Amino acid sequence: MKAYAKEFRDFLFKQNALALAVGVIIGAAVSKVVSGIVDDVLMPIVGVVLPGGEWRNAQLQLSGANAIKYGDLIGRLIDFLFIALVVFVLVKTLLREAVPTTRPCPQCLEAIPIAARRCKACGQPVAAAGGVPG
Repeated sequence: MKAYAKEFRDFLFKQNALALAVGVIIGAAVSKVVSGIVDDVLMPIVGVVLPGGEWRNAQLQLSGANAIKYGDLIGRLIDFLFIALVVFVLVKTLLREAVPTTRPCPQCLEAIPIAARRCKACGQPVAAAGGVPG
């Protein structure tokens, strides 16, 4: 039984199954947040801007019970655009990279400030950030 437990644990870590499971759980939670922002904040504003009535129920009657439900399609497209926008803003905000304050010296690989013109460890001149050696 211990061999199966070890094999299962190895599978979880080697195949990244645990990371995938965490990703799915976080994705579901983010989906609820994004849906809440779209449904509770953005769509009421759209409802005020668009013409009155149940615009999502708008349809073009063909024959009998057949109809082209263009209001529903337009509503789904608007939902998609807002969801994509909210996800973009969230990802852009949460994954913002920090601006580096140091860089490696090309000679000794010691960390030096970005604006340094000479390495403090080896004394070699280094190019200023985006420039030529000073």
